Amino acid sequence: MKLHFARIPGIRILKTFGSESVDIESIVYNSSAARDGSAFFCVIGENTDGHLYIEPAIGNGARAIIGSNEEILSQQAKRHPAVSFVLVGDVRNALAHMADFFFGSPQKELFKIGVTGTNGKTTTATYARNLFNLLGTPCGFIGTTGVETAEGKVPFEKSTPTTPIASDIHQIFSLLVDAGTKAVAMEVSSTALDQQRVGGIVFDVAIHTNLSEEHLEYHKTFEHYRESKLKLFERAKSAVVNLDDPGLSEGILAVADYPVLSYSQDPSSGADLIWGNYSASAQGMRFELNYRGDARIIEAPLFGDYNAANLTAAIGAALHAGHSIDRIIEALPKMPQVEGRFQVIKGPEERTIILDYAHTPVAIDAVLTEARKLPHRRLIALIAGIGIRDFAKMPKMAKASEGKADVLVVTVDHPGYNDPEEVVSEVIKGFSVPYMQKVLKAPTRKQAVEKALEESGPEDIILLSSGCINGAQIIKGEHIPHSDEAIIEAFFSSKPGEF
Repeated sequence: MKLHFARIPGIRILKTFGSESVDIESIVYNSSAARDGSAFFCVIGENTDGHLYIEPAIGNGARAIIGSNEEILSQQAKRHPAVSFVLVGDVRNALAHMADFFFGSPQKELFKIGVTGTNGKTTTATYARNLFNLLGTPCGFIGTTGVETAEGKVPFEKSTPTTPIASDIHQIFSLLVDAGTKAVAMEVSSTALDQQRVGGIVFDVAIHTNLSEEHLEYHKTFEHYRESKLKLFERAKSAVVNLDDPGLSEGILAVADYPVLSYSQDPSSGADLIWGNYSASAQGMRFELNYRGDARIIEAPLFGDYNAANLTAAIGAALHAGHSIDRIIEALPKMPQVEGRFQVIKGPEERTIILDYAHTPVAIDAVLTEARKLPHRRLIALIAGIGIRDFAKMPKMAKASEGKADVLVVTVDHPGYNDPEEVVSEVIKGFSVPYMQKVLKAPTRKQAVEKALEESGPEDIILLSSGCINGAQIIKGEHIPHSDEAIIEAFFSSKPGEF
């Protein structure tokens, strides 16, 4: 594709060294991915600066370099006169807009639902995706559990665990459109918003789930975290807002000059969608939903009262898309479970294994509370410190789970470059002494899952919480394949009886 840099919408070019138009075959931000005809973007990250990799990118065939350091670009332009160098004020913003242009702006063909919040992003986005599919609008998904068309998962190695970098997003949009997808529900993280990974995207619906302390290893302050979340609602056509979370909802309502559907569990809130009278059974959830004064009964094969709120948010997105409340309610009993979000697996001897990758204190408290409502003899729960996240949060995970299970198995998820034993020790610091329940330790998630299963007996619930991202554990920069489900199957297959 012949790219005339000055003609690409949304990009403010400060200076060009060399030709202003170049034949480009691919867009990359990693020099090792550069090929003949690549445009290489010098993205500045938390740990490295893309300007340091200009030479390797050119060596691999890059024909255009887009960066923000004029001195470096000027020097490199003298060494490589056949290469075009483009100076911009914001490389990430330029990457987002150029990717949209390069892939033919596939976002224009998609109804885009963006979900942000500390907890519930994956669940709510997946509920929206599944609900739209049931309503006859082919809908894809982009988030923690991978990339999906309306038909199911597609192989795509995302650049980040939750919201991909901009060039990946527009490539995924293109794949979705080619597959006949008409809508996409995607998780939009605070980091992604701050780093402009969704730059140039206008969401048809922006959903807010909740806000609590998280990702301070990146944002440093809670206020910056909050302000980053708010950016989603500055690039939306409509919104679904949780009034039970005043910390963010007030800010959203202050900037929203478009249609808003609010939801709440509080009958006196004045919300458009009010849910309540929740009950659970082995078949799933049942609750009452009041939509602007019209009370309905909702039944779905899903679990968790907090998921009643997430489902209500997804219903709000469907209403914004023009689907009737009657058709929505009719479709809900067919809703599938969400991978790793209160995902129920039946084990031998009436054991119940629940996969829920809750990885914040608020989320682990909620999922433990919900698990205890189900019939059981004992509750064994796995909790973890996440090595690639804020260490200050780790003791809070123990404090949030203390006394809520008969046995707690403490381990580490994604140790990164940290010593797993140190991560486990940080979590343990949050427990009272003496312990309020039996506490076991394991240095790897695999060992922790096995230890929780070994501890279980007939009619027990085994809750496996925390964050297994994209089927892998992140260890010293490597993504090591991991599957709780495979470990569970192997464990019980080695025992007497069938699983």
